[in-house]
Amino acid sequence: MGEPAAPTRPPEPDYSVITPEELHVYREAENRFRASSAAYPIIGEPSPDAEIEWREIALPGRDLPVRVYRPRLEATLPLVVQVHGGGFVGTAAQCDWTNSRLAARLPAVVVSVEHRLLAPDSPLANAADDGWNVLWHLVQHSAEWGIDPARVAVFGESCGALISALDAVRAREAGLELKAQVLVNPVADVTGTMFDYPSVAEYAYRPSPALSLLKLFQRLAIPPGADAAAVSPLHANDLSGLVPALVVVPTQDAVADHGRRYAERLREAGSPVQLSEYPGAKHAFLTLPGVEPQAEAAQAEILAFLGAALAK
Repeated sequence: MGEPAAPTRPPEPDYSVITPEELHVYREAENRFRASSAAYPIIGEPSPDAEIEWREIALPGRDLPVRVYRPRLEATLPLVVQVHGGGFVGTAAQCDWTNSRLAARLPAVVVSVEHRLLAPDSPLANAADDGWNVLWHLVQHSAEWGIDPARVAVFGESCGALISALDAVRAREAGLELKAQVLVNPVADVTGTMFDYPSVAEYAYRPSPALSLLKLFQRLAIPPGADAAAVSPLHANDLSGLVPALVVVPTQDAVADHGRRYAERLREAGSPVQLSEYPGAKHAFLTLPGVEPQAEAAQAEILAFLGAALAK
């Protein structure tokens, strides 16, 4: 018998009319593709200098998969908790290119959260809890994981950046001292003002149909009657006293102004923040090194920022 055929990428659906059943089928097929070597020409190949494995973390009421990246050396290392983007579609494996290189070059243990994806029965609050619960668990079990609990950072992209921003706020409230937060093309507002930004109007339909995707994201993220502000970093009551942030904004992105405004709010609150814009780059560009030429530069900037923050 021959080798099984490589997964093929499904066509992108019309998000404005997609049914829950169609979303499930699309998500399963898309994530199979993103987790396969067939996607490497788009998402890049993992670094051979890091070991990669799936593990499960026992959390209250559930076991959650995480993808772990570790350099090939024996040492107690800093921790980077990373959260992939996508919201209702996506997998930690789509971030292998960057996460494996961060693990090898910092060096650090990078743990990527395979959070619950948005669905009619799984709102954004679930994914946010997954990000926080994994972070808290790892710090509390640092010896088991070979990590230094005094050198911890959070890092997320898109919806994952929203979760990471919430993690930074929750860490401050819980007395958990982080060293840094990296927020790449963050979705920072899922309230009724989510679409009231110039970048949303400018890039609503180019270079991709972002507006219909964002509307589906909001419908799934916030059930009727839920408090959207509770999962919108832009609407946090207090952003003071947070760890230094690197906010990375691709300019050809409907949510570019989410990132810009969040950086402004951090600065206004007195929290250290560095806003870095990549002219002409598109949403999710960091996970698309095969088609986005600025992914390499953004990865290098993130590596330098985290390296300085996590140094002894």
